[in-house]
Amino acid sequence: MEANVAGVEVLTDSECWNCLRAVSVGRLAVALEDGPDIFPVNYTTDHGTLVFRTGTGTKLAAVQADARVALEADGVDSEAGVAWSVVIRGGAELVKLPDDVLETFSLPLFPWQGGRKDQFVRIIPETVSGRRFPVVEPKTWWTPESGATQSAPE
Repeated sequence: MEANVAGVEVLTDSECWNCLRAVSVGRLAVALEDGPDIFPVNYTTDHGTLVFRTGTGTKLAAVQADARVALEADGVDSEAGVAWSVVIRGGAELVKLPDDVLETFSLPLFPWQGGRKDQFVRIIPETVSGRRFPVVEPKTWWTPESGATQSAPE
């Protein structure tokens, strides 16, 4: 682990994977012709990859277009006052081979949102990076405007 003056620790690959296994929701970023987009997904780790389920839509279109993807997941230990963030960057592919599809059904992967999510997608990481850092006291980042009354929505 490498630390800097602000108390931020750069996580090793092993520490990153431990963090990724500790949560099941991340944000998937994809870039298509009309620009980048980001989606919450629930995922699971599987032999050095991440797997999530999806149906027809932008995520599936990105995978079918061989778009580069990134997934970020975070966590916080409020008792210890420490947070972490991990980013995986790489390619994504549909799980297609019958044996692989059958194997994915044994993974603890259940979509939160209703609807048809019959496509399994595997993210193959090219880079894995992560940071752990102390959470600062709210008074450090709070400003007088933070507590200001908001106007009614228009």
